[in-house]
Amino acid sequence: MTKIKICGLTRRQDIDAVNRARPDYIGFVFAKSRRQIGPELAKQLKDSLAPDIQAAGVFVDAPMEEIEEICRRGIIDVIQLHGNESGAYIEALRQRTGLPVIKAVSMKEGVTVEELEAIPADYLLLDQGKGGTGQTFDWELIPKLSRPFFLAGGLSPDNLKEAAQRIRPYGVDLSSGVETEGKKDREKILQAVRSVKYE
Repeated sequence: MTKIKICGLTRRQDIDAVNRARPDYIGFVFAKSRRQIGPELAKQLKDSLAPDIQAAGVFVDAPMEEIEEICRRGIIDVIQLHGNESGAYIEALRQRTGLPVIKAVSMKEGVTVEELEAIPADYLLLDQGKGGTGQTFDWELIPKLSRPFFLAGGLSPDNLKEAAQRIRPYGVDLSSGVETEGKKDREKILQAVRSVKYE
């Protein structure tokens, strides 16, 4: 079954919503973004998160020590990278933290299967470019991959079921698609999880 990830949680009521909806993953954004939060708030939110939901930490070209410290404090279970991190950086990070790594890739014309297969992350996240914009990309650009990947970019409760059935990704990743006026919307989160897991 397709996994579902709700990214960009910033408030206690967001945690209450996901604890009710039960996605497989949530995401805390530590990179510069309107959804950015600091380690202290993320720790408080993680402590209230249901134990069967994994928390990913989103970083962009962050110093490895910064990520290691957040991992050491038990704030995240998965590392998600959205910058220009090299293969060597990803391998070192996996070794030093012992946590799985998701590497985001911008799906533009010309990205080859070989390039995608060579990235030494545990999972890929295929997006249209900058995350959290609400924009989809042409799903026809997705090559046949032998490795698990998350589909992101412009997903909402309206197109989620189609995306899961047509693309058959390991997981789907939503952020702005479950927001109203820039804040996470409990009903949209419940609807999104229901559409993937129970319909």
